[in-house]
Amino acid sequence: MSEKLSKYVALSEVTRSDNAKRLGIDNTPTAEHKENLKLVCSEVFDKVREHFGKPIGISSGYRSKALNDVTPGSSNKSHHCTGHALDIDTDIFGGITNSEIFNYIKDNLEFNQLIWEFGNSSNPDWVHVSYVKGNNKKQILKAIKRSGKTIYEIW
Repeated sequence: MSEKLSKYVALSEVTRSDNAKRLGIDNTPTAEHKENLKLVCSEVFDKVREHFGKPIGISSGYRSKALNDVTPGSSNKSHHCTGHALDIDTDIFGGITNSEIFNYIKDNLEFNQLIWEFGNSSNPDWVHVSYVKGNNKKQILKAIKRSGKTIYEIW
């Protein structure tokens, strides 16, 4: 059984990566990064899960620097590399929408950054959220593709 980071999240859920497996990349978080993961899981993910009362998927969690370097579209400043961020995607289990998740976090929780990731005007493809203890700036963005590049607009 995988180590639990919070009431609803196991370490294996946030470190799982097909790319890491395929490329033989170690995606084990440091002790500090694991503590950061515990915070984003308990302060954001678990609260969302409790509110909706339904399973919610994590499509991306922790990424080691080596994994981040080979992940297309990833920033070298990504909060995924420090364990501060999760990508939440309700398509994994269904029952609620990514838009509902985004709006609940935006209106009710502390966060550092919240991003409506692609999708359309009614529902993002997934929701990126980061949490940094003592430094949550509540930045809200929308990611869109323009001329093949990702652009982040202020919400």
